[in-house]
Amino acid sequence: MKKHVVITGANRGIGLEFCRQYLQLGYQVTAVVRKRSEALEALCLNIIDDIDVSCEAGVTKLAQQLQGVEIDILINNAGIFSNESLTDMNFDRIETQFAVNAVAPVRITHALQSSLIAGAKVAMVTSRMGSIADNGSGAYIGYRMSKAALNAAGVSLAHEFKPRGVAVALLHPGFVQTEMVNYAGDIGPDVAAERLIKRIDELDLSNTGTFWHSNGDELPW
Repeated sequence: MKKHVVITGANRGIGLEFCRQYLQLGYQVTAVVRKRSEALEALCLNIIDDIDVSCEAGVTKLAQQLQGVEIDILINNAGIFSNESLTDMNFDRIETQFAVNAVAPVRITHALQSSLIAGAKVAMVTSRMGSIADNGSGAYIGYRMSKAALNAAGVSLAHEFKPRGVAVALLHPGFVQTEMVNYAGDIGPDVAAERLIKRIDELDLSNTGTFWHSNGDELPW
């Protein structure tokens, strides 16, 4: 029986590459999106669309569609990015980043927890910009705050899931050439996804709740 991976934010960028590469590895893939893309529809996988991960109704709909379906890997990949600073502040954007980047992954993991089998893995796609120790420039206030909050939640979930045999990873993909950063990254989504899949392969109960760069380096909180 094929292992099953569920991926949010799967219509483009790293999420789309996750889909492609897990399909190549022989997984059953479920892509969770707000809107389908032509590139995603060209793949042979299950698409659950019209899902706003930051909305309770959307996550409830997702859980209903996956009720009774076993999940081996859950990848909370959906996220948004903007830059707030003292000279360009927008509190609405900060709150939206919290809703999508920090609260939504917890909402989804909570809603799908009964589908996570013993030995399952939960990957939170976070960012080293959520590292307090690594912040040497300031700005990006909402994004940094939301990813730091996601990291804190991931550690808590790792502790709670451990007795159930489910491991959790906090994973930084690197500076990736995606629409989110106007394609200014130094690696492509294909390389990022390949590296992240390796980190997920290495995830188990001995390293659950840890924070990793996709290149294999452990990151400071």
